[in-house]
Amino acid sequence: MSSSPRRVLLRAVVGALLGSTVLTSCAVTLVDGHATPASGVRDDVDPQQFQIIGATDDDIDQIARNALLDLNTYWAEQFPGTFDQEFTPLAGGYFSVDPADVDPAQYPNGQIGCGEPPEAVQDNAFYCDASNTYPNGDAIQYDRAFLGELAFGSGGSGGYGRFIPALVMAHEFGHAVQGRVGYPIQASIAIETQADCFAGAWTKWVADGDAPHNTIRPGELDDVLRGYLLLRDPVGTGRNSGEAHGSYFDRVSAFQQGFDDGPPACRDAFGQDRPYTQGEFSDQDLATGGDAPYDQTVGQFATEGLAEFFTTAVDQQGKTFTAPTLAGFDGQAPECDGEQPDTDLVYCAATDTVGYDETDLTEPLYADEQGGDYAVLTAIAIPYGLAVRDQLGLSTDGQDAVRSAVCLAGAFTAGVLNGQSTVLQISPGDADESVSFLLEYSDDPEVLADSGLTGFQLVDVFRSGVFQGLPACDISA
Repeated sequence: MSSSPRRVLLRAVVGALLGSTVLTSCAVTLVDGHATPASGVRDDVDPQQFQIIGATDDDIDQIARNALLDLNTYWAEQFPGTFDQEFTPLAGGYFSVDPADVDPAQYPNGQIGCGEPPEAVQDNAFYCDASNTYPNGDAIQYDRAFLGELAFGSGGSGGYGRFIPALVMAHEFGHAVQGRVGYPIQASIAIETQADCFAGAWTKWVADGDAPHNTIRPGELDDVLRGYLLLRDPVGTGRNSGEAHGSYFDRVSAFQQGFDDGPPACRDAFGQDRPYTQGEFSDQDLATGGDAPYDQTVGQFATEGLAEFFTTAVDQQGKTFTAPTLAGFDGQAPECDGEQPDTDLVYCAATDTVGYDETDLTEPLYADEQGGDYAVLTAIAIPYGLAVRDQLGLSTDGQDAVRSAVCLAGAFTAGVLNGQSTVLQISPGDADESVSFLLEYSDDPEVLADSGLTGFQLVDVFRSGVFQGLPACDISA
């Protein structure tokens, strides 16, 4: 984040992002979930029922098999209504590889999809288009050891849950869908995020309890979004890069759009006009890593930037807006109307003050690896949204008010992205910080717990503000 005028994780560590070898608006859905006997699975698919070449009795292969059979079922159901044609199963099949223990005899002519050697899928998973120029086209292959690290962790670090390998299968199956109906535009970022959208549509089907062999609980969706942090492009990657997959925000937004609105939205929403937050660093951002100094973030960008945007927003409601006072505090908020607030983010209507705990929240958030200046600004924007609601004569208490305020933080972000701010400009990675903040603090009783939403749902509410603007935020009188 920087002044106006215009101010990987695992890709670097593990060595690859998920991808295909090719070119190689939205309502918020609340998920109640279903009681299930075990996380991520109902009845396992028998290996004789669904063949994966090279598979073992490894947990990852079983998760992949369960997901792939359900994906075939889902797309056989959805294809006719979405694309006016029947779905054809993958002709090249599926390949599982452990690159550290390869037996070429397990694979036809020692090859996986695209006629590649098994080692080609190391630290990766990919779909290979049908082609007459190589064998084993129209196939999905994956490194089961890599997916095991994503799911269960390694070297003492935790993983992102049993559903992550299923998500990878759903993304690659999204590329198989594209291989049958065409790619949205010849740009990698559109191809990859549309596949994320298709994965989201399938995940909603699973969350609704319709999948025979997979389940997911509401809280596990937070882990799904956290997993996307590992799968984003390195911050500062250009959106026109030949293998661009999208920023954290871009990929999460695409997934949630599919989850909320289904395959038709994925079919229609990934053309030339789709907005993306991914972009290259400016020279100024390269020098700062994209983060403005903390004092400038809270002292100028929050104070002046929020006031500028919401003065215009309230004016559109036919009312006059008076910017509230912003005040940091150290561990304990000042009394408000004779009561002692016990939260890190506070709006006090009696004094028209937005307060934020610098010791316990904003300073640590700024310093956190996945935090930064825009995470801090997003946090402050939420109680600021309550001040906006107060001046519009709307409630500032309860879950609906907090949800509206989170949405308003997203609408503010959209305004900055669209160049409406004369105070600040968003840098690459800033919107990613908003996603990380909402996920990590969703269940913190001193920050966002009063929303009554999971992190997944909070991000979805924020996203609705970004893509739909103020009309999504329930502030009409």
